[in-house]
Amino acid sequence: MKLMMKAPAKINLTLDVLYKREDGYHEVEMIMTTVDLADRIELEPLRTDEIRIISHNRFVPDDSRNLAYQAARLLKERYHIRSGVAISIEKLIPVAAGLAGGSSDAAAALKGLNQLWGLGLSLDELAKLGAEIGSDVSFCVYGGTALAKGRGEQIQRLPAPPNCWVVLAKPTIGVSTAEVYKNLKLERLKHPDTAAMKQAIETQNYESMCAHIGNVLESVTLKLHPEVAQIKEQMERFGADAVLMSGSGPTVFGLIQHDSRMHRVYNGLRGFCDQVYAVRLLGDGNPVA
Repeated sequence: MKLMMKAPAKINLTLDVLYKREDGYHEVEMIMTTVDLADRIELEPLRTDEIRIISHNRFVPDDSRNLAYQAARLLKERYHIRSGVAISIEKLIPVAAGLAGGSSDAAAALKGLNQLWGLGLSLDELAKLGAEIGSDVSFCVYGGTALAKGRGEQIQRLPAPPNCWVVLAKPTIGVSTAEVYKNLKLERLKHPDTAAMKQAIETQNYESMCAHIGNVLESVTLKLHPEVAQIKEQMERFGADAVLMSGSGPTVFGLIQHDSRMHRVYNGLRGFCDQVYAVRLLGDGNPVA
C-alpha cells in the first residue's frame, strides 16, 4: 500500500519578533497561511526496519538531516514501530526559500504515517510531536491559516483570508535563518500590527489585509541580500497590491486580486527571476492528496 500526501508551502502575512528567550530562541508572533504550491510525498511500507528518503533534488538531504526522516524516526521511537518506510519527496517548493518546504514535508510524513501505521493520533497530538522537529511543523500539520506564538508552535487557527492570487519570486541565493536572527536589532524593529491583520482576516477585508502585512526580518535580509530588495521593488512597480518577504527569505510574494494584474506581475518578474510562481491561497486546512 502506497500513500500519497501533499505538503503545501506557507507564506507569512505577518512576522514579528518580540524578545529573545532564556532558552536561546526568539519569541515570535506571526500569521501564516498555506498556498497552492506543494511538494508531493509518497509513503511506501518496507519489509526492512529502516527509513529511506528518496528524492531527485540534490539540495534535499536523504539522511537524518531531512525533517521528514526525523518525523518518521520520532514516530518509530515514540510508538515502538518495528516496520520501515520509504519516503519519496517530489520537490516543487523551492529549497531554503522561507516557505517552510522542509517543515511541510515533515508534517505530511507525520499525518501519512499516522494513517499507514494505524496510530490513531489526533491533529493536536501530531502538531505537538511536530514541535519537537521544528518551529513551523506544528502549523504545517494544521495547514490553512493561523496565528502562531512562542517559537511558532502555539497555534490559534483562523478563518481563510480573502481569496486572491499570490505571486512568489525566489532569487538564486540561500539565506541562513540563524544569520538573520543573529543580526536582528530588537530595539530598532518596526513591529507589524498582528491584531489588525487578524481582524482583517476575520472580517474578510482585503484592503486592510494588504495594509497590515509586515515582516521584521526584512530589516536584516534586505540589507544582507540586495537582490531580495530589488525583487520586492520590481513586484511593487509591476502593480502587486501588497508585497512582503516570507519568513527569513529570500522568497518575496505579492498579493493580487485581479487576473490581468497577476499576469502582468508574473510575466514582469520572469525577466528578473528563474523561480516565479502564480498560485492561490489554499483557504481552510490542507488537502490530503
